[in-house]
Amino acid sequence: MKQQRVVGMLGVLVASLGFAWTAVAAEAFKVGVMDQQAVMEQSKAGKRALEEMKSYSLTRQKIVNADDQELKDMELSLQDPNSKLSEPAKQEKQDQFRTKLEAYQRRLADFNREVQQKQREMVTEYAKKIAAAAQAVAQKEGYQAILDKGSDAMVRIVLYHQPALDMTDRIVKEFDSQNK
Repeated sequence: MKQQRVVGMLGVLVASLGFAWTAVAAEAFKVGVMDQQAVMEQSKAGKRALEEMKSYSLTRQKIVNADDQELKDMELSLQDPNSKLSEPAKQEKQDQFRTKLEAYQRRLADFNREVQQKQREMVTEYAKKIAAAAQAVAQKEGYQAILDKGSDAMVRIVLYHQPALDMTDRIVKEFDSQNK
């Protein structure tokens, strides 16, 4: 008797889940995909931000290159066999070289940290802006979800999609209109 009640209750449960699933499946569920990196690279605001980042890095690189050349010149003068420096003068020059080398290494590490920090800040800022543009497009066009395709450099989130689902171009346009 108990078994019949349990089987009967399971039958009612399965039937009700079947009806609920049919109702959900009957409703159109629109999903799109986008490429965040492409939005960044193709949009006007994204291109500006990438150029600013590149300029920031190049400025730091020029300073590092100048320091590097100065160290090479000092090292060559220390290794010059025709040098007529006294031993105390040579020792002083070697100490100066070591001091400059340590300062160079610290500056290089600091610049690398600065550039990485600036990149992280830019990625965070633009990820929010891209998400806002994707949300606006999704709401205008009746999408329930927009997924980032990911990239080979990162984890690929969407392994396959039909090309018609790619909304990257529409999101680029929306992103540009929101970030003039």
